[in-house]
Amino acid sequence: MHSPQNTIENYLLAKDGNRPHLLDGAFADYALLQMEVRQGAITFPPLAQGREAIAETLVRNFNRSFENVYTVCLADPPASDCEYFQCEWLVAMTEKDSRAVRVGCGQYEWRFAPDSGLAQELRITIETMQSLPAADTLSVMTWATAWGGPWCSKAFALASAPSIAGVREVLERLAPKSAVAT
Repeated sequence: MHSPQNTIENYLLAKDGNRPHLLDGAFADYALLQMEVRQGAITFPPLAQGREAIAETLVRNFNRSFENVYTVCLADPPASDCEYFQCEWLVAMTEKDSRAVRVGCGQYEWRFAPDSGLAQELRITIETMQSLPAADTLSVMTWATAWGGPWCSKAFALASAPSIAGVREVLERLAPKSAVAT
């Protein structure tokens, strides 16, 4: 049996590292993925049903366009017996074709199967996704590497952010303006 923490970590390793086979340790065969993009330069289908469809959406198709992907959950890991877990997330990545850097944030809402600990449902909300010039890549990737993922405190992510307008716009979705470094 998987713990919810293992399930989430397997998902992030699969998505960020282009390793669809790791989703066997993250999603039940029948799992449901729901996606909502509220604002930003990225698109996803609103639904995917089943582990293979989720792999196609979140790993194979995603990694055709993006590389250098760093995603963190801005929370402590879930308890080993939880059936529902919600947290904010933060991502940084580069576009393969243009070399632009992307920074985004949103929420994960996980429902775990009590018998296996695998995800039976994942709802991903993308609050915002900013596209920044390739010149910002080193600053953003240095910051993302420091997160240490897959779990990072929101305070650290906010305090260590580079002073780039697009990054600040993303972080304003995570914290009051007074808490975002300028």
